[in-house]
Amino acid sequence: MGIGSGGNEARNAMNPKPNDTSPRHIPVMLERTIELLAPALERDGAVMVDATLGLGGHAEALLERFPRLTYIGLDRDREALARAGERLARFGDRLTLVHTVYDRMEEVLEELDIRGIAGVLFDLGVSSLQLDRVERGFSYSQDAPLDMRMDDTSALTAERVLAEYDEARLRRIFYEYGEEKLAPRYARRIVQQRATAPLTTSAQLVALIDAATPAAQRRAGHSAKRVFQALRIEVNQELASLERAIPAALDALEVGGRIVVLAYQSLEDRLVKRELAVASVSTAPRGLPVELPEHAPRFRLLVRGAELAGDEERAANPRAIPVRLRAAEKLRAA
Repeated sequence: MGIGSGGNEARNAMNPKPNDTSPRHIPVMLERTIELLAPALERDGAVMVDATLGLGGHAEALLERFPRLTYIGLDRDREALARAGERLARFGDRLTLVHTVYDRMEEVLEELDIRGIAGVLFDLGVSSLQLDRVERGFSYSQDAPLDMRMDDTSALTAERVLAEYDEARLRRIFYEYGEEKLAPRYARRIVQQRATAPLTTSAQLVALIDAATPAAQRRAGHSAKRVFQALRIEVNQELASLERAIPAALDALEVGGRIVVLAYQSLEDRLVKRELAVASVSTAPRGLPVELPEHAPRFRLLVRGAELAGDEERAANPRAIPVRLRAAEKLRAA
């Protein structure tokens, strides 16, 4: 098993605590993901990129199912890489782990001298590990430092965003990344509060949001959920990274290669839908009597719209409830 681009740090990152009682990670839509990727991964010499390795649930299943598969796992979370590395150690040199953000996929493949890949998987959003570790600060329902970094080596935290961004910038990220209608109210209250004392914990931020939310609005769901989502996306630059990563992944696929994306909130899903739609339509000018090969679609969609997890999986694994799956196959090179 190889580890690159900061991976030695990943190997030595925080290991699971001996008394860690968090439930074992259950990969979302695992069998459907394998089914969609299988035609591309069965070929000799197939290379698969897992852009969001997490705890390695999808990786373990794919490496077991396809014994000739070479697997490259990317993740910005060093603790996740360390845990996945232990879980997947038995696969030896079939596996390479890289500590990086998925928008560096092109550079990673170049560094590894890989010219084309057979499959790529994005399992987006917050990982089970990040949610289960209260001290990471991703949950609004439990008190913790306002951190929210997926990569603990990065400088920007949620606390810094709340302390340093001006009111207009806070309002924009709450609007755009949280789709929060009360963004102006919350941004104004945060700026007022920090003039007296900084916001350093999730409980302080939740209390501020509660106090600023009109009673009638509380029936529409907890606004803290949307504000926390917006902060998390800003801290980790999730949408900006994804906007760069999806086109790069499509370019990296060989003809016949397949991409599967699991998204858990509408902003990610809309971005993925747009990129796959652009890649899967003809570019021929209207009125052209014959479609030239260079105008033919580069990809074909493998599912109609976005697929949801089945009722049984949703009941057994609550984290599967919001998932939206999209997939495509590459038909021709650019």
